[in-house]
Amino acid sequence: MKTPIRKMGNSHGVIIPKPLLVEIGVKANDQVDLKVEDGKIVIAPIGQDPRSAWAQECKALREAGEDGLAWPEFGNEDDKKQAW
Repeated sequence: MKTPIRKMGNSHGVIIPKPLLVEIGVKANDQVDLKVEDGKIVIAPIGQDPRSAWAQECKALREAGEDGLAWPEFGNEDDKKQAW
């Protein structure tokens, strides 16, 4: 696939067709890693931190009243003394 280098203000860029973005697993506004390897520009997706949404998901569970122990019968003796 051929595409022109376009002037964008003081920079330059290319339009990346959606099928190529889908192939590498990114969409508009995702962060990517941009580097040069062997004289080629390489664009790679940045892996999302698997824990990035934990705080939001825990808050949603708490608000839904579903933040109890999964197996309360297997708790520890000192659990009631824990202060968070």
